[in-house]
Amino acid sequence: MKLRWSRLLTAVPAATLAISLTASPSAGARPSATAPTGKPLVVPAQAPAIASLTSLRGPLGLPLLRPSATAIPHHAPWAASVSSGWNNFSCKPSHHHPRPVVLAHGTFANGIDNWLGLAPYLVARGYCVFSLTYGQLPILPVVGGLGPIDDSARQLAGFVNRVLAATGARKVDIVGQSQGGMMPRVYMKFHGGRHKVHTLVGLAPDNHGTDLHGLSKLVDLAPIKQTLHTLTPGLIQQKAGSPLLRRLNAGRETLPGVHYTVIATKYDEVVTPLGSEFLHGPDVHNILIQDLCPLDISMHATIGLLDRIAFHETANALDPAHATPTTCASTLG
Repeated sequence: MKLRWSRLLTAVPAATLAISLTASPSAGARPSATAPTGKPLVVPAQAPAIASLTSLRGPLGLPLLRPSATAIPHHAPWAASVSSGWNNFSCKPSHHHPRPVVLAHGTFANGIDNWLGLAPYLVARGYCVFSLTYGQLPILPVVGGLGPIDDSARQLAGFVNRVLAATGARKVDIVGQSQGGMMPRVYMKFHGGRHKVHTLVGLAPDNHGTDLHGLSKLVDLAPIKQTLHTLTPGLIQQKAGSPLLRRLNAGRETLPGVHYTVIATKYDEVVTPLGSEFLHGPDVHNILIQDLCPLDISMHATIGLLDRIAFHETANALDPAHATPTTCASTLG
């Protein structure tokens, strides 16, 4: 019964996506994901309480969280620089944390909503933290992760170059949620990022794609396949066995000189089957969050948005020299 319920939770939004896309009108020009225009977006150093957010459920089960109107003006572009907290381009990395951290969101998310928990957590620990919105399409301009993944990797490349120029650092660390944990590997392998990234941390990344509990077979049916391929290529490229994933994982899955940490949850209802998140190769630390805290019930989206156990293990991966044991008590840290 549990499996059937999980399939239902995934099937209904997926069907809704296919229907809605065929009826979606064209939107205006796509906003820039890396070069903000106009006045900078001001976000308080303290993230708004979760209770003040409007929670929407995305087609893959991902929550789309929009900060309240009092926190972010309606006219502000989602990819704009944040003048306090994170995305502070005047931030200079410290001796203790010499590399800036770039956050890459998941599918149907953006560079703000995905990081309302983790970005302030890292800023409070002395990191220079930056996030971008990538893969936006005219049909859904508020969210990203839907454009061709190679294009998204090029957007990440430009953003990393901008962060390195602003901070004076030689390399960045990247933390990515879902597609954002896999897409940086495309950037590193095919778009010049290999020597610009020190550490990659993936939170429930779809490194080997997903079969959505077998429901991904529906994608092969017309008109769903044609619709998704035409309108949301970044979505269909995350299907297990896609040409992009075969190209990405051919040969070595990891690159020399890059440190990899993958954090997964056994309750992931989006990236399935369990274990498809994990990488194979040297300098990889694959972690099942329930091995650290059996009480953790985080699902796909919450492991990156709210799970302080995952946050603690992320901090350990970014600074292994000062790592401390991650346990259920890490929620209090």
